[in-house]
Amino acid sequence: MTLHDNVRAQLRAIETVMRLHQHWQDAAPDASAFNSDQPFCMDTLAPLEWLQWVLIPRMHQLLDNGQPLPQSFAIAPYYDVALDASHPLRERVLPELQALDALFADDNV
Repeated sequence: MTLHDNVRAQLRAIETVMRLHQHWQDAAPDASAFNSDQPFCMDTLAPLEWLQWVLIPRMHQLLDNGQPLPQSFAIAPYYDVALDASHPLRERVLPELQALDALFADDNV
């Protein structure tokens, strides 16, 4: 499989975990939530909302359009901090995010 195939599969794995554990939303947040100038829209979106409504669609868009993927990519460290230890999805989503990050490690790109 190519890097693009692996990235797409990992994005789907993240989505699957979120859906299985009822953290996938049916309705998008208000459009103003996407106007944030903060990393991860941290002032307007919850961390899992950012995954669903920003990262996953943007990465799919890059893949669909054959655009270059990010060179330096690591989101798991943010989620390690952003998701409280008691968050019900933390232990399930972190390994999936780490697997996504691993695809962008220097030896894989």
